[in-house]
Amino acid sequence: MARNGYSFFVRDMAIDLGTANSLVYVTRRGVVMFEPSVVAIDEVSGEVLAVGNEAKQMIGRTPGAIRAVRPLKQGVIANFEMTKHLLRYLIRRGCRGRALVRPRVIVSVPADVTEVERRAVIDATIEAGARAAFLIEEPVAAAIGVGLPVQEPTGSMVVDVGGGMTNAAVISLGGIVSGCSVRVGGDDMDEAIVRHVRRNYNLMIGERTAEDVKIGIGSVWPLQEELSMEVRGRDYVTGLPKSITLTSQEVREALAEPMASIAAGVRSTLENTPPELIGDVIDKEIVITGGGALLRGIDRYISKETGMPVRCADNPLMSVVMGAGRALEEIDLLERVANASRRAR
Repeated sequence: MARNGYSFFVRDMAIDLGTANSLVYVTRRGVVMFEPSVVAIDEVSGEVLAVGNEAKQMIGRTPGAIRAVRPLKQGVIANFEMTKHLLRYLIRRGCRGRALVRPRVIVSVPADVTEVERRAVIDATIEAGARAAFLIEEPVAAAIGVGLPVQEPTGSMVVDVGGGMTNAAVISLGGIVSGCSVRVGGDDMDEAIVRHVRRNYNLMIGERTAEDVKIGIGSVWPLQEELSMEVRGRDYVTGLPKSITLTSQEVREALAEPMASIAAGVRSTLENTPPELIGDVIDKEIVITGGGALLRGIDRYISKETGMPVRCADNPLMSVVMGAGRALEEIDLLERVANASRRAR
């Protein structure tokens, strides 16, 4: 009875710990949180002032003593202490504020994460309040999340375009057969837009504005009807406020370099895939997940670059966390994925 009572209150959770956003899946409740991976800290006192959405609002708008930081860079921990604060916030919110509850937590990590980086994620998760911590590679979790038959002896390919990096992988029998991690993602696209606006208009804009442009009119394939958007910033020459109008065609030109790097990673993965599995990939199509899958025309762009059929996941932002959650709820699946991961290393 005590064990059953404890399991009633403790619900294990899966966390998609991303460079840009973090998602939390709680067993029997589903996805309960979707918040930016941002922590705001008072540099004088060292006090954490805000985490998640509230902290993101402070980016670029804080006084000198307050700093809004992203504790993860290119998919891995860049600031251990801030990552602990972020994980503690996610775990407590996922447990509905019950301070004594210590759930089991599975966290997604990039496919090429090193043993040191894996250990850092596990340590941060335990110190943040987890009873036990497991890791799952993002491409494997994404494949599970979109319903691909990852446990079968057939090839399934996913391309997870996240905020800090892109993971491309062909998966069979629960493990990654061939894969490539490119340290290019949504943040690099934002920076490319910032550079384009500075170079062509002498206008300074922030990363939040660049992200709004990417979401609002961004595309990597010609549109039937091109879009436009007014962008405001500060003139580099006069230092005064200034507004311009950007078009989706201009944004496409700005995104050409990061998209070329992503396409190269996808081609590299295909080149290293055993011939027996290529036919399976063609039959199932390459599936694009992550926030980058929302970029207009990315499926057609990748298809053109690889000559393979490509489709975007129906709910690309949720694919990784849903797959990690399913693995946590199905212990047999989690063990097979974990064993395949150990064999790959």
